[in-house]
Order: sequence, then structure tokens, then C-alpha cells
Amino acid sequence: MEKKRILIVTQEMDPYLALTEASKIANELPKYMQDNGMEIRVLMPKFGTINERRHRLHEVVRLSGINVIINDEDYPLVIKVASLPGARLQVYFLDNEDFFKRKLVFHDENNKFFDDNSDRMIFFCKGALETVRKFGWAPDIIHCFGWMTSLIPMYLKTTYKDDPIFTNTKVVYSVFKNEFADKLKNDFTTKLAISEDISKKHLEYFKAGDNTSLLIGGSEFADGLVVGEALDEKVSSFVKKAKGKQVLKMASTEANPLTLLNEFYQNILAN
Repeated sequence: MEKKRILIVTQEMDPYLALTEASKIANELPKYMQDNGMEIRVLMPKFGTINERRHRLHEVVRLSGINVIINDEDYPLVIKVASLPGARLQVYFLDNEDFFKRKLVFHDENNKFFDDNSDRMIFFCKGALETVRKFGWAPDIIHCFGWMTSLIPMYLKTTYKDDPIFTNTKVVYSVFKNEFADKLKNDFTTKLAISEDISKKHLEYFKAGDNTSLLIGGSEFADGLVVGEALDEKVSSFVKKAKGKQVLKMASTEANPLTLLNEFYQNILAN
């Protein structure tokens, strides 16, 4: 029997970047799933705060040559890789000088939200899916962590819906509490419409450009939701009304979260 393939797409992962509770889960989950017989790959942004020498990152030359187009602008995608400490697992980092060279993550030295955070998000989400296509590796489940990954469920249901790599892919989105109080630039929804398959109806979920709308948009197009605590009221209400999705509520006090996630994956795959 072939191993099931799980792709973890996350904006943070311990020990490379730890901003929220998700970084610890993103570290432990792939190791646990691999130990339980699944084939795992991990993708995350190569933020400038990540020390390449310390974590022994190196460029994957065979995966070079991908360009990501955002609003008619062409951005080269550089893919680097490192071995996750304590595991026989590789983490792939998506890099680009325009978006990820700076030594700060989402805010500048004056705590101002970067004007191009929307472009960085679109680049990462589209780049992640293009990287998987370059792998030629069809995932059974893509599990997305963080607001920066929130476009992936929609892209899978629209632009990439007929791609043979993703024909049988189910997407899971982790819904945690809001991480920022800022807004993306007004032209955000225009740029995220990367193909004619994306309609105004799709864009409606994201148009506010705030953290709440990104979480709702990611949730709307996912097949399964992993729901944390202390959610924004609008997000919580949306999740409660969600139909046709499997939902796993995850309390911070849960003793065996990885076991629950493994069972959740099995249920997603069975449906």
C-alpha cells in the first residue's frame, strides 16, 4: 500500500521562526506523521530572519527556474532546503530577494505593516503550489498554517482545480486567533485573482483585507478545519455555520493533539 502524502505549508516553524503557537505544531506534526507511515514535505517562506548558515540551508538547483507572476510583474522563485533537526525530514524554503531578504518579518522597525505583505502572501501561496508541481509529487492532503497561507485553499478550488497533481488533494486549514490588526493594501483582491477561474464571488471573502477576512476566506474553501481558541467573533461564527466540512476543535490544553490530528487526517482521506 502506498504511503499517503501530506504537505505542510506554514508561515512559521520552530526552530526557524517562532511567532505563535503554530510554530511548535508545525515542527512536531510532520515528524509524528512520518513516524506513523506517511510521506511528508514541508514548505515555508525563507524570511530574512532565518539564519542560513546556522540552519544549513542550501539552494535546490534542480528546482530553479520557476517564476511567479503577480499583477503582470515577474518574480523569480528560489527554493532552498534544510534538514529538520531531530528528524529525517527536509524543509523547503521559498525565497525571493524582493520579498524575503529584509531582516524583519511582517512589520518594519517602526512596527508599520509592510505595504507589500499582500504581494508577499500571493507570491508564497502561488509559489508553494508551483513548487509542488515542479516536484511532480501529488499530495493527498495539504495542511495550511497561518494567514499567509490562506489563499491556497481557494487557488486549489479555482486556478489549480484541473491540474492532475492536485486532482485528489484535500486541503485542511488551521484557524487560529488573529495575528495582526492591520489591513492589506486596497488593490489586494485585484492582485490575488491570478486566473479567470477566480470570480468576484471568490474574492468577496477576502476583500476586507484584514486578518479576519483572510481566516474566513481560507476556511471557506478548505475541506477540513482545525479550529483553535480565542477566535475573532466573526471567524468563530463563520466556522460554526460551516457546512460540508470536517472540523476538529483543538484546545490548548489538549494532551494528545498529534494523535487527534492523525485521526482527523484519516477521516479527511476517507471522505
